[in-house]
Amino acid sequence: MVPARPHNPSFARTLASAKKTMVLSEIIHLALDSFRTNKVRFALTALGMVMGSASVILVVTIGLTGKQYAINLIQGIGSNMITADYQGGGMGTANGNPDYLTNDDLRAVDEQVPGIVASSDMLEMHDRISFGDGKVKDILVLGVSPQYKNVRNLIVLAGRFFDEQDAISHAKVAVVTVPFAKNLFGSADAAINKSFSIKGIPFTIIGTFKERVYTFGLSEVADQTILIPYPVARYFTGTDAVKQLFFSVRDFSDTPRARSAIARVIQSRHRPNSVYDVIEYTALVTTAAQIANIMTLVLLLVSAVTLAVSGVGIMNIMLATVRSRIREIGIRKAVGATYREIQLQFLAEAILISLSGGIVGTLLGLALPLSVRFFFPAYQIPISYWSVVISLSTAMLVGILFGTLPATRAAQMDPVESLKYE
Repeated sequence: MVPARPHNPSFARTLASAKKTMVLSEIIHLALDSFRTNKVRFALTALGMVMGSASVILVVTIGLTGKQYAINLIQGIGSNMITADYQGGGMGTANGNPDYLTNDDLRAVDEQVPGIVASSDMLEMHDRISFGDGKVKDILVLGVSPQYKNVRNLIVLAGRFFDEQDAISHAKVAVVTVPFAKNLFGSADAAINKSFSIKGIPFTIIGTFKERVYTFGLSEVADQTILIPYPVARYFTGTDAVKQLFFSVRDFSDTPRARSAIARVIQSRHRPNSVYDVIEYTALVTTAAQIANIMTLVLLLVSAVTLAVSGVGIMNIMLATVRSRIREIGIRKAVGATYREIQLQFLAEAILISLSGGIVGTLLGLALPLSVRFFFPAYQIPISYWSVVISLSTAMLVGILFGTLPATRAAQMDPVESLKYE
């Protein structure tokens, strides 16, 4: 008598794993064979998924581009900028004078608040400017420090901006806006070394400038504006009071802390009931980012409708496929195919249609921003590779959701009835 072979759990597990691999390989082979047999039908069914997946990629790209543009626009007004100005109050004392900001406040903030990399005070005057040809114009004149150029991200198009030496020596120099230069002298370059007078004091134009981004008139700089050194501007006002203080911090993320510190320093130097408005622009950037995210989400929901419609198309075509292959299903069940194998076969076909459409759509969606990056390097359109993951995952999920019903219906068929079907 031959002794019984001892049971080997490891061998049994290996055998079961090999059987599952063979079944999975057979299911994938059958799905691919079905796809090759009905290329046109499956390709047209996958077209909706192509459009839906491409729209997901493009919608996310458009949302990120809009978000980047909005943030760059706000940051272009001033690099990590914080502003402070007097709002009112502080007049309950005997002299009753307004408690304006001063140049000493600027120096105190520079000394006591870490992280400040540039700062400027600003005097504002509206005066009649006389030119050598006898013209007289009412022009906005701002007295600022040399660091104002860095705080406000100004671009000098011709000549230069006045420097610390000009401020120390009280040089009678000025920089003017490009519209001002073009209006009076024809071009930005032609304005250099031209002269004008403020209350009889001659000034020489040494540069022309513009703001980095167009602010639609919402900044302190108007189209017709002249900038002169702050120490010189004090001659005309006869006071150390300033209209506004500007600060730029090293790190954009540090602006909320710096804003609070600046407010404390300024308030400590003035009367308790004086009110000062200290503003930082991270809130605007955050708001712009939130708006862009909401718009992206809305557009994604629209894309989801396209994906859902394509999913219904997949389910419809798979139901028709199941009906046309009833006899094939009966033969497979007759030779030993299980409920699970039949279900997985048709589910794999639905996933193949959906995923192939998702892959093609994703590639098409990436083609546009990548082409812009390649042919126009100046326009670095942001690409989120998470959108690729979302697009392909959604395509597979649609295939599973809308392929389950046809696959279940195929698996539930009676093999005897299926073999009778003609």
